[in-house]
Amino acid sequence: MTSVANAVWLTFVAFLWGATNPFIKRGSAGIEKIKRKNAALQFLAEIKFLVCSWKYMVPFLINQSGSVVYYLTLASADLSQAVPITNSLTFLFTTLSGTFLGEKVGGKETYLGMLLVILGVSLCVMDKAS
Repeated sequence: MTSVANAVWLTFVAFLWGATNPFIKRGSAGIEKIKRKNAALQFLAEIKFLVCSWKYMVPFLINQSGSVVYYLTLASADLSQAVPITNSLTFLFTTLSGTFLGEKVGGKETYLGMLLVILGVSLCVMDKAS
């Protein structure tokens, strides 16, 4: 696969990871109310809570599908390209989807930072494409 095709797949991975993060956060709301007498029972009760919640499981499974795509893309991608693209764009997509859900994400500095992330990723991809 070409480096541009890898960049597209890695961007897709970042989208799957970032776009699902706020939904996973919302789906896990209420887990802090679970109280059991020992650590093992606490752990099991929390796992049961999460597994039985479709609001948690659907975004979690979509998020994990991003991990499968990432693993498959790593077979042909350059790590010096894969890590910066996925990590930086995941933050960007998390911020955008959080904004979509009504979370307060910051002001002009946040959007300037997002622009700089896009610029940096673009430079990284252009460097590897040439």
